Order: sequence, then structure tokens, then C-alpha cells
Amino acid sequence: MAEEDDGAVKYKFITENGEEKTTSRGYTGKAVAMYPDGDSYEGDFMDGIRVNHGIYRYNTTGEKYNGEWKNNRKHGIGRMTYAKAGEYNGFWENGRRHGEGVFTYSNGDVYSGWWKFGEKEGTGCYTFKNGMKLYGDWSAGYITTGKWIYPNGMYYVGGFENNKPKGQGEWVFKNGNTLAGEYEQKEKKLDEDEEPPEEEEGVVKKPQFNLDWHSDSGITEAAHKVNSVEQ
Repeated sequence: MAEEDDGAVKYKFITENGEEKTTSRGYTGKAVAMYPDGDSYEGDFMDGIRVNHGIYRYNTTGEKYNGEWKNNRKHGIGRMTYAKAGEYNGFWENGRRHGEGVFTYSNGDVYSGWWKFGEKEGTGCYTFKNGMKLYGDWSAGYITTGKWIYPNGMYYVGGFENNKPKGQGEWVFKNGNTLAGEYEQKEKKLDEDEEPPEEEEGVVKKPQFNLDWHSDSGITEAAHKVNSVEQ
């Protein structure tokens, strides 16, 4: 931790040769920096700036980043361990998840795919801990088109909104039969004494609305099966 002088915590910088400084300015090489807020960085510097590889530890949250840096920001390949959300391992740009990466959430869910400026964007697969999957195209953190795949191999393919099916789509069953139709989303109202679920960063939430499936095929048994299976 940084030194205290008259009760004030100060910045402390120790070079790879053991020399102690009060600034990183102009330094190139490996070093350890201890910041006034209790955070620390151990790794490479160039002209006093964090670059190449290093480990940054966050004192307040206990979080840790181990990976590549550029201009004092996470940039390149790195692993970020979050205090509550889980762990991300993949590409970064300007301090945010950007490019291909895997986020393993603390509840057992996993997202593997592409990111843009910190949000799921592009092709990706979100796997729930129960084996169910959402695979397809994502935008701003939400799947827009793709497949909703059940562990038994049955899947829905079509459009999505709020990470759940909406609009025209088709169910494909294990025996090869298909069922075309349309999903409608209806907002689910909470009871007066019911608290909204606590949100966790990046986790795909259970819908706060009901899904209604409409089909003209008359395959009532299959339609009932589709509507009755819960995530």
C-alpha cells in the first residue's frame, strides 16, 4: 500500500531495481505502482505510462485485471475477475471489452462470442447453466436473430427482443417436424409486495413478461409443449 504521511496516503512507485519514487514520469521498464486509493499495478511502463503486460488490483472491490495495456488502458488480450459478476477472458480496446471473448458469470452462465465497446455485439452464444442456449446475432447486449436451443435438441429459430422470441419464427423438433408461428410478448406486472429481481451485469435475465405463441397449423399438442417449457 502507498505510504502515509501525516495521515495522507501518497502515491508510491518502486522500479525493478528497488528504487522508490514518488512519480512514474519518464520511467521505462518494469515496476510496481501503489496508488492513494489502495489500488496497485505491477507490470510494464513506457515513459511512465502502463503498456504491454501488467496486473492491476482494485483495492475497494477486490477485482483484478491481468493482461495487456496501452496508454494506461486495458487494451489487447486480458482476463478481468469481477467481484460479483464473474470473469471475462478475451480482447479489450480502450478499457472496454471489445472483440472476441468469453464471460463466465458467477451464476454458472457463459457467453462466448463478440463484443463491442463493452456490450455483446455480433455472433455469440449464451449458454445457461441448465444447458439451454441462445445462439445468433447480438446488438447492444441483446440477441436480435438466431436460435433458442433446448438441451434435448429442440430449437426455435427467428427474431428476438429482450433476449426472448418475438415475431415470426419456427420451432424445429427432434423428429424433424417444424411448427411455424409468431411470438407475442406481454408485460408481466409484479404484485404489490413483489420486489423486482436484482440485476447482475451482463446476465441474460428471465423475462418480466409472458410469451404467447400463435400458430395456424392446428398442432395443439406441440404448441402446448412449446409454451409450457420454462427456462
